[in-house]
Amino acid sequence: MAQSANMAGTSFIEARVMHARHRPKRNAFAYRVPYLAIGERTLTGGERSGVLSIDRGNVFSVRTKDYGVAGGLTGTAFVRDVLMRYRINEADGDVVLVTMPRMLGFAFNPVSFWLCPDKASRLRAVIAEVNNTFGERHFYVCKHSDHRPIEPQDSIEAEKVFHVSPFMPVDGHYRFTFSWSEGSFGARIDLHDAQGLILTTSMAGKREPATSWRLVRGLLANPLLMFKVLGLIHYQAVLLWAKGVRHFRKPPPPAEQISS
Repeated sequence: MAQSANMAGTSFIEARVMHARHRPKRNAFAYRVPYLAIGERTLTGGERSGVLSIDRGNVFSVRTKDYGVAGGLTGTAFVRDVLMRYRINEADGDVVLVTMPRMLGFAFNPVSFWLCPDKASRLRAVIAEVNNTFGERHFYVCKHSDHRPIEPQDSIEAEKVFHVSPFMPVDGHYRFTFSWSEGSFGARIDLHDAQGLILTTSMAGKREPATSWRLVRGLLANPLLMFKVLGLIHYQAVLLWAKGVRHFRKPPPPAEQISS
């Protein structure tokens, strides 16, 4: 297969994703998942390049209607509305979506990240778009109170308000950290409760041009990848149940779909 040019600078990230529960029973696992980093202009252009398409069917695809508030604004229009609502005027650069693409039409994204930089490419805000296995969605707006740039050493806190796992109550607060450069992307989410750190989730990887060859090579290396994420979620749930970790009933979703 010829190596086609990547779609308007879109990046491929073979991310190492890690989850570690620290108590009451320790449980940790890691796996590799392909992510794409796609700029705002590409997302709104409905483009196609080789095996990757925006808002069209293909081996790999990203559908803007998959992101944002259901029944309302979607995609980058939703993100721009959030930035305006929170008055983050400093985020005047090209918004970037970091997400797992649909593969042969299928996808489940536990979390995607909307990176909102200024024109000097400094992160001013990140919107973490979180999905659970019940079809619900929530958005955590990560920013400094004074809207200064988010540096890799910074930790941004947000109260946990959204149900994700039946083995975790909706309690405590998250600490988000992000790193973003021309060559890499990283995100870490630590969950703390009254006793301290209880859960660590991280993803990190190098950014490469999202050529057709790079995308297909990743799929050939793991042909069942489209079922891997959901499978691991349920498998780890069984392990936690076997270890006697308490199960929590799912509460109603929060009244507000966006929080910070």
